[in-house]
Amino acid sequence: MDIETARTRRLAPLTTPTGLGEAAAKDISAALTALLADVFALYIKTKNFHWHVSGPHFRDYHLMFDEQGDELYAMTDPIAERVRKLGGTTLRSIGHIARAQRVLDNDADYVEPHDMLAELRDDNGGLAAAMRATHAACDEHGDIATASLLENWIDETEKRVWFLFEAGRRDRG
Repeated sequence: MDIETARTRRLAPLTTPTGLGEAAAKDISAALTALLADVFALYIKTKNFHWHVSGPHFRDYHLMFDEQGDELYAMTDPIAERVRKLGGTTLRSIGHIARAQRVLDNDADYVEPHDMLAELRDDNGGLAAAMRATHAACDEHGDIATASLLENWIDETEKRVWFLFEAGRRDRG
């Protein structure tokens, strides 16, 4: 195969049959890829806090962050595979994640446990909002399969927000 043929094949759009149409595949794939970048970024941040939490609630927070990290990681493959089922392409590298993510990194040497809870709560809240926006795109294009996946992930994300909120409450005594 010559170089030009290889280049043409590499740049050719996928023709995965979906029944949703080209615009739907493009819009939803793009939204899901951005969502996937956010999930990976939030996964890493959650694991960062899991590894570095300290203080009187260490065990509880350490276990909760680990559990929440597992939930986030479990979403990554289904999101990426849904993009591919739609005929799109998705993340290819750590650099690609960094360019697409909307969740901010936290590289601080030390973060107070209460601040970890608040930051993860807010980030998960933003993730839920991004999922709802992606769901709206699915509704617009009639993509009930992706919408169904998102509904479960929104519920899981709202649970994480709830747990982080309750764990971060301070006595009002």
